[in-house]
Amino acid sequence: MKLQITTVDAFTREQFGGNPAAVCVLDAPLDEAVMQKIAMEMNLSETAFLHPEAEGWRLRWFTPEAEVQLCGHATLASAHTLWERGVVAPEDVITFHTFSGNLICSRREDGKIRMDFPARKTEVEVVPTEFFAALGVTPVFVGVSESNYLVEVENEDTLRSLVPDLRLLASLPLWGTIVTSRSASPDYDFVSRFFAPAKGVGEDPVTGSAHCTLAPYWSLKLGKLQMTGFQASKRGGVVGVEDAGERVVLLGDAVTVLRGEFTF
Repeated sequence: MKLQITTVDAFTREQFGGNPAAVCVLDAPLDEAVMQKIAMEMNLSETAFLHPEAEGWRLRWFTPEAEVQLCGHATLASAHTLWERGVVAPEDVITFHTFSGNLICSRREDGKIRMDFPARKTEVEVVPTEFFAALGVTPVFVGVSESNYLVEVENEDTLRSLVPDLRLLASLPLWGTIVTSRSASPDYDFVSRFFAPAKGVGEDPVTGSAHCTLAPYWSLKLGKLQMTGFQASKRGGVVGVEDAGERVVLLGDAVTVLRGEFTF
């Protein structure tokens, strides 16, 4: 069996920036165990698998360790791949059927990809005391959103210098940790980092799904609906966001870096 696979850098205009995702466009569903093995072999934060379904595309995402319920950068990469290959016309809207509901992607005139995602709002909850030891800094705010902790720290310098205990983070009840602060640059409204060692991703370069939480959080704090976030990983990436109530609009660029073939 041969399987075409594409690697796309998402949330960036330049190769080797943003967050790389592998994309497998299939004719029909693939066995779940095989998808997990391919994701492990690719060893990227996410590998996306999609096939036609009900006037759209069934989309699933796998880290090297497990399947996840929502992924922004691999959705962006999947839409980019369908348009670039000519499978979908440039002007057509793409509907992805996922475990998180239908995700709608379209292309703007400036080439940016617009994605309609569910909002994930933050609730204030008591977190394990081990969490603060794992983080290594004193937070301004700690909340919980779906499967993630959301932490605001004092400033961007604190955020960038953060070196969390990934082993301890991986042992906590929730598998993801979003760390954020106001941006020190006028080009961005907020900055963030994301850690998910329990899913085999120590630090994720750019995390679209985290911005489903960051958008409503910062919209309330800043009194703005449209904002720009920068994820301050080593690769770095820019995510445009719009708070739309129960939905969040994500904006980003993508560039293809590799095309290959799996044989198994």
